[in-house]
Amino acid sequence: MDEPTTTGNEKAPLLKGVHQSKFIAFCRRHKRIVIPVAVMTLLLPLLGLIALKTRHTHAMNWTSPVVYPSPQGYGAGNWSAAYERARAMVSNMSLEEMNNITLGVVDTTSGCVGVSGSAPQHGFPGLCFHDAGNGVRNTDGANAYASGLHIGASWNATLAYERAQYMGAEFKRKGVNVALGPVVGPIGRIAEGGRNFEAFAADPYLDGILGAQSVIGLQESRPPRNPIANNGNPISSTSANLDDQTMHELYLWPFQDLVHAGAGCAMCSYNRINNTYACENSKAMNGLLKGELNFQGFVVSDWLGQHSGLPSADAGLDMAMPTTGYWNERQLEKAVDSGALNQTRLVDMATRIVATYYQFGQDRALSLGVGMPPNLLLPHNYTDAKDPASKSSLLQQAIEGHVLVKNINGALPLKQPKVLSIFGYDAVQQSSFVPSALFPQSWEAIGLGTQQSIGIASNAPVQNPPEVQNGTLIVGGGSGSNTPAYISSPYDAIQSRAYDDGTAIFFDFVSTNPTVVSSSDACLVFINEYSSEVWDRPGLADPDSDMLVNNVASACNNTIVVIHNAGIRLVDAWVDNPNVTAVIFAHLPGQDAGRAVASILYGDVGPSGRLPYTVARRSSDYGNLLGPCKADGSLSPQCDFTEGVNVDYRGFLASNTTPRYEFGYGLTYSSFGYADLQIDINATATPGDTVTPVYTNGTTNDNINNTAIGNGGLLSLFESVGTITASVSNTGSVAAAEVAQLYLQIPAATSSSSNPRTRVLRGFEKVLIQPNQTAQVAFNLRMKDVSTWNVTRQAWVVPSGQFGVYVGKSVLDTPLTGNFTV
Repeated sequence: MDEPTTTGNEKAPLLKGVHQSKFIAFCRRHKRIVIPVAVMTLLLPLLGLIALKTRHTHAMNWTSPVVYPSPQGYGAGNWSAAYERARAMVSNMSLEEMNNITLGVVDTTSGCVGVSGSAPQHGFPGLCFHDAGNGVRNTDGANAYASGLHIGASWNATLAYERAQYMGAEFKRKGVNVALGPVVGPIGRIAEGGRNFEAFAADPYLDGILGAQSVIGLQESRPPRNPIANNGNPISSTSANLDDQTMHELYLWPFQDLVHAGAGCAMCSYNRINNTYACENSKAMNGLLKGELNFQGFVVSDWLGQHSGLPSADAGLDMAMPTTGYWNERQLEKAVDSGALNQTRLVDMATRIVATYYQFGQDRALSLGVGMPPNLLLPHNYTDAKDPASKSSLLQQAIEGHVLVKNINGALPLKQPKVLSIFGYDAVQQSSFVPSALFPQSWEAIGLGTQQSIGIASNAPVQNPPEVQNGTLIVGGGSGSNTPAYISSPYDAIQSRAYDDGTAIFFDFVSTNPTVVSSSDACLVFINEYSSEVWDRPGLADPDSDMLVNNVASACNNTIVVIHNAGIRLVDAWVDNPNVTAVIFAHLPGQDAGRAVASILYGDVGPSGRLPYTVARRSSDYGNLLGPCKADGSLSPQCDFTEGVNVDYRGFLASNTTPRYEFGYGLTYSSFGYADLQIDINATATPGDTVTPVYTNGTTNDNINNTAIGNGGLLSLFESVGTITASVSNTGSVAAAEVAQLYLQIPAATSSSSNPRTRVLRGFEKVLIQPNQTAQVAFNLRMKDVSTWNVTRQAWVVPSGQFGVYVGKSVLDTPLTGNFTV
């Protein structure tokens, strides 16, 4: 049940006229910052709150509780040495210097998207922040890695780790201290969400596992989102309203894994959370992140995401990214002098920033942004950050994110075809690949018209956004994009195969009703589905691309469709056509897109990806989660997350809706059998009298002397409670990789017919198996994986009762079932 509303409510200040004017002026002066603005890294709009809700249903009754003061970092786990050095430095800083290092500034001497203030007398140069979670953006001499969604489709944690290692090395060579990634926040709640491609999956478990490996690897080496001007009555950003259990079991879940893995910087975003802006939401930053998860790093605002001065500092914000009108005139220093701000808060802000600097060896880093010129159109030194050793990994990442969802009559793989016809705008590279006046740092393929760009610069919603990109789509747009060293297009790669095989190729990359040569052994149709930061997708399929597929299929009985998609793409307009023999969701593979898809089409490797989201039969199947909440003229738009944890596949299960292709689905060039389910779980139901909250409101040092608490919060949540194993056999004729998946049905303390509990992903293992061979897969379960959040006791508990066990190929294809009882 929900908590009673016994705590006070924080105010959600609107931008007043003076700040609004400064904001718009800044946007217009700095388009290259505003357009690539990042709702990135750890603390996205949905990180943050134990929601308080009255028994009424009106959205305005959702409020975020107050949690003061902000917990002080103290050096938990392996942070102790970094904190010792940070305390020594900060103890010698003046209040003015402490204030200064909390400020983000625009650095015109480098390509850093933001730089923090420095304390040069103490040897602290500041930090260079830069996009993105899939490669160094806005520069030359860098690779374009597969997007988060593509890695999610690979279901390969090892590959996520390896990708992050190579990316981290490139950031380091470019002089970047803080990479703004990975992203785990969107969770795919909204099917048309424009930034879903930046995260890994529409599931918190998969997001958490892949995100944690990305954090480790990196270190080793929408609706309105900001207030919008409205003739003197600014429209607040959308308030994401959700309850306590939903926040913990869905949205906070992957962040905990990333903090446990050692993440050092978290970002608060533009949206309000239960009617309090994220960057002044004390429940989000003080209560959950720094308290419950015991986060030792620092919290930075998203670009222009700070909307208050002292309230945001008290609420846990440690650094404001460019620029701030609240802290930039020594306001924090003066507030300490006047007693309006406790000095320990400013000291903690500075200490967290410097400790993170030391924790990740940034005192040995290159000069800020040394490898990134501010303008690629001007003469500059070329810094090649690419590692030749990354080539094989780049290709493997690109390959493994392809998901084959249809393959009849042995259409794939191709077998030295004599005649191929290739169609579609996505088969060839985009027509322009040079910097521009609007994007002087990069080759941004964002696809915006002039008026749309002006609208973004003025913080206005984008009208008529593009649904496709004219050219091979390798990444989505905005701050989640990256800069390719080259682009391998499908046509280029297939043309090379044609040379080897003696294949004749006919093509038409323009027409939606092309002429088809009757002697074609196969017709390949390449289309895409684009999305970007700053807008939600206008739909889940575009009619022109559907028309192209149908027209080709009407004249070719072996039509193979490849979709480079930045999110869910509906296919029911043509997928049941018997002449459409094969379909591949190719996602966003990065610069090796062509090489990757050709290797799969020709059978050099088999497809091994699985869907990290659910593909419906029709848009209406997503219900209220198809598109974002609408403001509808309100100055305080609300979005109630009444679906609770039931997003994506859980929503389909809860409503008993049959999808076209379910979560976890994907075909290979072989077949597999499952057997020998073994369950060895030793979990004990949580007693009713032994649970205490991890963090108590109103104190700052609860965690320091508690050995049960570490990075990520309660350490026992990450301890093993046993394993579930099974045998997987390759019953086909070729070697292939299978992704075995474990789902649990966790007993519910309470049930709701309108929002029932469903099975949830709790394990996966990808194994390459030779023909007629058998492999053992083992799923290690953590305490966290068998727990639920108890809103009354404010703690994770292991519920008593019977747990259902489902092992198989997807959420709906689980040939092995069993149970265990705790």
